[in-house]
Formats: sequence, C-alpha cells, structure tokens
Amino acid sequence: MPVSTHTTTPFAGQKPGTSGLRKKVVEFQQPHYLENFVQSVFNTIAPCTAKSLVVGGDGRYYNRQAIQVIIRMAVANGFSRILVGQGGILSTPAASCVIRKHETDGGIILSASHNPGGPDEDFGIKFNGANGGPASETVTGQIYQHTQTISEYQTIDAEDIDLDACGSIALQGAVIEVIDPVSDYAELMESLFDFGAMSRLLRNGEFRMCFDAMHAVTGPYAREILENRLGAGQGTVINAVPLEDFGGGHPDPNQVHAHELIERMSGEDALDFGAASDGDGDRNMVLGKNFYINPCDSLAILAANAELVPAYAKGINGIARSMPTSRAADRVASALNIDCYETPTGWKFFGNLLDAGKITLCGEESFGTGSDHVREKDGLWAVLFWLNLLAARDMNVADMVHEHWQKFGRDYFTRHDYEAIDSDSANNMFAELEQKLVSLPGQQFEGLTIEKADQFSYLDPVDQSRSEGQGIRIFTDNGGRIVYRLSGTGTQGATLRVYLDRYEQSADLLDQDPQAALANLIDVANRIAGIEAFTGRTAPDVIT
Repeated sequence: MPVSTHTTTPFAGQKPGTSGLRKKVVEFQQPHYLENFVQSVFNTIAPCTAKSLVVGGDGRYYNRQAIQVIIRMAVANGFSRILVGQGGILSTPAASCVIRKHETDGGIILSASHNPGGPDEDFGIKFNGANGGPASETVTGQIYQHTQTISEYQTIDAEDIDLDACGSIALQGAVIEVIDPVSDYAELMESLFDFGAMSRLLRNGEFRMCFDAMHAVTGPYAREILENRLGAGQGTVINAVPLEDFGGGHPDPNQVHAHELIERMSGEDALDFGAASDGDGDRNMVLGKNFYINPCDSLAILAANAELVPAYAKGINGIARSMPTSRAADRVASALNIDCYETPTGWKFFGNLLDAGKITLCGEESFGTGSDHVREKDGLWAVLFWLNLLAARDMNVADMVHEHWQKFGRDYFTRHDYEAIDSDSANNMFAELEQKLVSLPGQQFEGLTIEKADQFSYLDPVDQSRSEGQGIRIFTDNGGRIVYRLSGTGTQGATLRVYLDRYEQSADLLDQDPQAALANLIDVANRIAGIEAFTGRTAPDVIT
C-alpha cells in the first residue's frame, strides 16, 4: 500500500476560524474538497512523521466517511498513532480530554456544532492543537493560506477501518487505536466532582431530573455518568441515541429547539432539574422547575459557588467571559478579588488564559461554559457542576438563582438572532453603523442617552496579539449595553446577533421578564442599526 499523491486545485473555502470550516454536506462531498482541507492542516503542522492524532466527531451525516479519508491521509503523511472514537464518535470536550490525557500532537474534530445534520444539511471540520483547544488564529490563517495554494495531497489505498470494534490495527507503519469514546471523559468528570453527594441526591427518590441529548453526541456520555455511575433512573437521559440527522431536530439547546425538555420542566408536575446539550456536546442549557437559567447568570453562579466543588475547593484563579456575555461574572470576580477578562467570541481566546493559569472558569452567552479541565467549552461538565452545587447547597434552582441576584444584583440579558439574512445587506448595515459610532455619544433615543459607542478590540495579555473589529458596542446612561455582531456559524447567508443587557440592583425589580425589562433598549438597538430597513425583518428568528 504505497503512498499515492493526487493532483488537486485550491478551493475558495471560507477562512476557517475558531469553528473551523463549515459548509453543506454536498460541498464536502465534492471531489478533493475534504482532502484539500485535511492536507492543508497536515502541511501547516508538518513534519507529521511519528506524530499522534485524535480523530472523532459528533456522528452527523458524513462523519464516518470523512474519518476514513482522514485516517488514510494521516498514515500517508507519516502519523504513527491515530486515536479514533468508537463508531467515529467523540464529543468536542471529550476530544480535548483525549488529546490532553494521551499527549497527542492535536486532533481533527468533525462537527458543525448546533447546526442541523443530514444529507442536505451541515458538516464541519476543525483542528485542535496539542493543548486540546481550537487552533490559534495564526494556525487557522496558515491552514487557510494552504487551501488557496494547494496542488496535491497524499493518501494510501486501503480498506476502511472497522470503527465499531475497540482495539488496535496496524496500517502501513502506523497504529490505529479505536477507543471507548466515553471512558476517559467519564473518569475525568469523576475526578472533578463529588459523585457521592450527587449520587445521594439522584437516588433519594424525591429529586427528579431530565437530560435531553437531542439525539446528538452527548447521549452515551450522559447515560454512562448520570444513569450508570450516579444512579439516576433509567430514562433520565432522553433522545440518547446519536443519529446522523439528530432525529430531524435542530441540536441547539435553547428554549425553542429543546421543546420536549421544556415541556417536562413546565407546569404543576414539572421536574426539579433539566438540562440539554448540543450536536457536539460543548454547549448546555440548564433549567429548574418552571425556571430558565440564563447562560450569563449560570457562569456567574458557578464561579460564586465554585469552592463547593472538589476540583475548585481551593478557589479559582480568575474568570473570563466573551464580550457579548453579560457582566454578571465581573461582579462575582470583583467580590472574590480575582481578575475577570473580557475576550472576543471564540474559545481559543480562553485557551491562552487557561494555559497561562490566569483563569479557572470561562463562558460565553451562547450556552458555552468551561474550565481548565479541558480546552473546550463542555456541556455535560456544566450540568454536573450544577448538580454538585444543588447537592451541596440542598436548595432548588430558583432559590439559588434568586439568592445570587439578591447578593450581586441582576444583569438582565437577551440575544436576538436574525438568521440567513442577505450577506450584502448585513455588511451594508454594519458599514453604516460603523460610520455612526463617532456621532452617537450624547444622542438620545427612547429617553436613553448614548454614553459610549465603539468597535471592541482585544489585546491578549498572554501573547500580546491584538484582535480588532470584534463587535460594535453601545452603552447607555441607564447601565444598558447593546452589542451587534455578524456570526460565522451558519452556512447560509449571514446571521445578525444583537445582544442586550442592563444591570438592576433594586430588590423590587429583579423578577421582571427580560424582554420587558429591556424593551426600550431593544427599540433603541433596532432604530440605531436600521435592522428592518436593511434586512426586511420585523422580528428576530430566535430570542434567547
């Protein structure tokens, strides 16, 4: 089975960012398309001789076929050891765990995160470095440059590997290890949390919970940990079997798409605790009985109570949040006398801070929370953190959140998403908005005065790199903030995200509906940007 070199041509793919390359399945199925990207990764980290690689994905359509291509190309490029999740499955946080535990030189993760799956839907691929985290902007830039100039790729002629049987397979000087995708991750979780206290909570017969895996990758992990190791009743994990099309659903853990979970958490017979994770297992939504926990509040509450969890009993070094995330975590950091870093959106920015020991916990408003245990956001880890706190505090979810608001005040927060809008219209809107920034301070809208308006930029305190143009921010005199960003996580058109938050300290005003509490700020955001005029949309597609 000699190495064969195939002639190819560059492709005009999107520049891969933190989320890697995301396109429709049919685009990845084009001749040489996947191979071009994979070879570009290998060219970037070359020489690959004697290196080790982790490969796995979220089980969506085309996952298995892509893994076979990657294995053959990895062998041809000289990798000596390739670890693959059984069935081609590895959640994104589990892949990070495996990379770190087995000290590999990185990994290729196949996922389009929370995007739909199936023959006509989305697929994605990204490279994570030896620290287990998303490749840096420098590395992703180099990968992109290779995709623009690539002329050939290397592979071998070999039969497909049996991905369903754990064990080692020798292939042209390399060893392919098909590993249990769950065991390493489950062992890590058991080392972090008080499984004894959590087990007593779940076994007492009074506490009822549900975890919705949304037919995505987290199902096997949640079953093993919640049902097998912690003793939650059979059926606690619903939609537990990963499916190539996620059962026809949208694997995004929010109040719109996790409708089955929402039903179980609502009404007179609502469960005590509910949670969901997304396509690749890195996001989480956490719920109490008839009670929704905003991800921004979740990060702040975990940080405020971290010492109750064994892994963080000695305290935390610092906190980081993405810029669009509300400032609730900042208030906790101030009370704990630790640093809180405001970073651009993208987990790689947290990675530098984590590697340098500057932070212990971090999170994004888009249902992503994590810590220094891996270098990815981790949905199931966040759920287990909440269970550990509920066991330690002997409180229900709503009481714990209200206690936090009474102590720190409440940062009302919402995000309005306008999906699949015309890219040119979105870019024109942003161009005009950028021109307005200088003139906005001092202007009044809906009784609010604009105090400051800018484009967010970030100077990394670790490597001193600067990231410009990370989102438009507008601050108002009532403590409010508006953020506008164009997201790159979709595969059709552009997604406009508008984030709104406002701090409230008065105890009498802590229980308002967020949309009502932020109503005038929402009107101001729409007027300033001219959203309806540019997009034709009178309302967002998704409100969180």
